[in-house]
Amino acid sequence: MNITLRQLRVFAAVAKHHSFTRAAEELCLTQPAVSMQVKQLESQLDVPLFEHLGKKIYLTDMGQEVYHYSRAVLQQLDELQSVLNSMKGLGKGKLKISVASTANYFIPSLLATFCKRFPGITVSLDVTNRETLITQLTENEVDVVVMGQPPTDMDLGAEAFMENPLVIVAPPEHPLAKEKRIDLKRLENEVFLVREPGSGTRIAMERFFAQHDMPFTTGMEVGSNEAIKQSVQAGLGLGLLSRDTVEMELTLDRLAVLDVVGFPIMRHWYVVHRQGKRLSVVAQTFKDFMIGEAATLLGKATQKLPAKMGLKKAAG
Repeated sequence: MNITLRQLRVFAAVAKHHSFTRAAEELCLTQPAVSMQVKQLESQLDVPLFEHLGKKIYLTDMGQEVYHYSRAVLQQLDELQSVLNSMKGLGKGKLKISVASTANYFIPSLLATFCKRFPGITVSLDVTNRETLITQLTENEVDVVVMGQPPTDMDLGAEAFMENPLVIVAPPEHPLAKEKRIDLKRLENEVFLVREPGSGTRIAMERFFAQHDMPFTTGMEVGSNEAIKQSVQAGLGLGLLSRDTVEMELTLDRLAVLDVVGFPIMRHWYVVHRQGKRLSVVAQTFKDFMIGEAATLLGKATQKLPAKMGLKKAAG
């Protein structure tokens, strides 16, 4: 075989996205250039890697095998680059991080400080949902992840760096908006807007109400925090959101936090990576920066942060 790393990298991007167009966008190539690289790889291997069904593409069985090995090869190369960067120090290097969509309300300002401090570092940032974050951790696709409660059924290392209070928000004109110490039972007749199944805030919400043996009514299922905020402002229901996501709306008096007994639900933000992962100097420096300085830079309280977590994958 006379295949190239470029062919493997392009193929892996297409396989990951199931799309030539999205792969081209990620790699900053034209779609014809991506198609040509994949065709050349298929020619070198003498096997079909994709099958087209309608407008969608799927990996063939042989394509699945090539994808498995191509990821392994590319990850080994990334690790080699990290080791070499570590030997060179922090003058140059790459940092690949993914963050929960909710964390994107504060991550850019932290990255601005970090990149100003280390101008030679190139940062690749992906803002996505919890399901994708877990997949990226499983596949070891990123250096570190910033998320809320990490999954407990994976072999992960996670350290808290800042509190993440979840609050109930309502329109400022809501009848309960001016009241104090609202009893939880008074929310029985309210409608809650919820995120998609598997969302961290939805899991926390369902767990909280179950612990208090109280049913709650769900209205629309909404796919983003911004959509929930807009829907709450429109009077379509109440929302449970991280306080970090509603700071601007509270300042502009577009939303109000309800003073409900038992709230806020106090969670934390974590920096997470695979247990035993060999972090580069760049990744370790970023992790230390988040744990040591993030809360202070953002002016957040850091009381009662939990100790370092070692999350072991459950047996079976």
